[in-house]
Amino acid sequence: MSKKLDDELAHALSLAEQQDTPAVVKPATASPAPKAHRPRSLGLLATLLVMVGALVALFLVGFKEAAVYATPVDQLLASKDKLAGRKVRVEGELVPGTLVKRDSPCEYRFQIHGTQAALPVRYAQCVIPDTFRDVPSGGVQVTVEGALSQAGDFEASLVMAKCTSKYDPNSHEMKGGAQPAAGPLSLN
Repeated sequence: MSKKLDDELAHALSLAEQQDTPAVVKPATASPAPKAHRPRSLGLLATLLVMVGALVALFLVGFKEAAVYATPVDQLLASKDKLAGRKVRVEGELVPGTLVKRDSPCEYRFQIHGTQAALPVRYAQCVIPDTFRDVPSGGVQVTVEGALSQAGDFEASLVMAKCTSKYDPNSHEMKGGAQPAAGPLSLN
């Protein structure tokens, strides 16, 4: 068989040399044309769009209840009917002299105020942040997270306090923050 193939190739080369044109070898059988993948691609695209739409709907609807609204004290009290019972984050300033601690059961109570009103807060935990101290001169910025009760008290599940002092790298000292005169009062 190899002898026959060699003879055919030699014959094709001699014909090509005589005509001074490149030899064109046609395949014995034509290969079928590739099929278009259009229906499969459209189906895949439609499936992906449905999946993305489902994820977007899940985020918009499913996480709506987990959203936490951040608001100042005055805005919370102005719309307390709408936000009562919902998880909110409230920012205000600690009212000096209102931080008290009860040991059994462990609980902190204090008030935070905005520009016009004060909000009583109850925090049923034993540990508060180190920066959360009752300073007689005031100025302790507090953020509490929890829910406003129908009675108007705020049941906090998280207390965060901003540090009022600033570190001065030139003098290596803390500036602007007053040191607490005393810790919380006890309610025993």
